[in-house]
Amino acid sequence: MSASETDLIEIIAHSAENDPVEALRDALSDILGGLIAAGCGPHHLREMIWETDRPEAFHLSRHSVELAYREVFAGFRPPIRLQPRAEAGLTIRARHAAPQPLPETIVEDYSLRELGRQYSPRLQADMKALFRQWSRDGEAFRARHGAADLAYGPGRFETLDLYRPAGATRAPIFVFIHGGYWQASDKVQHAQFAQALLDAGYAVAMPNYGLAPDTPLEASLAQSVAALNYLVREADALGLEPTRLHISGHSAGGHLAAMVLCAPDAPPIASALLLSGLYHLNPLGNLPLGRLLGLDDAARATRLSPIAQPRPQATRIAFAVGEGESDAFKAQSAALAATWQAPAPLICPGHHFSMLEGLNGGTLLDLALRTAEGS
Repeated sequence: MSASETDLIEIIAHSAENDPVEALRDALSDILGGLIAAGCGPHHLREMIWETDRPEAFHLSRHSVELAYREVFAGFRPPIRLQPRAEAGLTIRARHAAPQPLPETIVEDYSLRELGRQYSPRLQADMKALFRQWSRDGEAFRARHGAADLAYGPGRFETLDLYRPAGATRAPIFVFIHGGYWQASDKVQHAQFAQALLDAGYAVAMPNYGLAPDTPLEASLAQSVAALNYLVREADALGLEPTRLHISGHSAGGHLAAMVLCAPDAPPIASALLLSGLYHLNPLGNLPLGRLLGLDDAARATRLSPIAQPRPQATRIAFAVGEGESDAFKAQSAALAATWQAPAPLICPGHHFSMLEGLNGGTLLDLALRTAEGS
């Protein structure tokens, strides 16, 4: 959709927060609220101007600034101009196109509008508050445990954090791949979910991967495989037991974990715990999100769908979803569990995001340990 300069609508937001990440969260969340009120979404954005007295603090080359942007708008990024000014604070001027009527298309018994809601787990939570809390909790956990970026490859995002259990000389490995619709979030924001697994004697590895659409999904998958191969290759040096390798992933990370199981160059994986993942990608190709990721190419979406892959025979596999999930997310897990002849997904407390708290105690942790231990 194209729009002329005069057709664009402007939304202005301001934040006086001193911390640039918090200022961005505030201002961009207000921009998103304005888009929603206008019946639009991030795909309607056409340009932004960021005005601030501290342009160096808000430059998108800063990792924390980029992640803060992605927390709100994921991979949808119009041209952004950063402009210095004398007044304190951050003002964002966002211009967007007007909404257009949706075609009367039905996908998996859903209208396009309902399909978008079904595949929008962010509707289940206050995302600004959630990302703020996850960032604080994850950074505090990481600092307490002294985790350091280990480079499993040469790329900017090709690092992982490794948490080792106290007193262990050779620990089994539990790898957790974070979600974020392949476009957002970071390993640090999930560190706090490793505590109970550490207490159970597992070393927990949390890799990052390149974020879409800058990084194609195929490359994110290859990076996830490379992270596992790095852990196996460096097992002696890191005090790990490579024959007891387990993998888990949440949301988009659940998709990557499932695809890693099917990758011919992945090391042997003893068990997998797949948490509210996306396993059949073709429906997403009907949404702006899917088109941004190139999933409107049906053949490519099928190639990238775990549900189109044979069941990995050498791995114990378990699924879980939150009881507050949308029907479509629940159906995704149920369909892959049935296709791969695995037990039906565990329905655990919480919604798409809060379900992760169960990794630190409760039925989800019990499932993780039973699956890993083969009991």
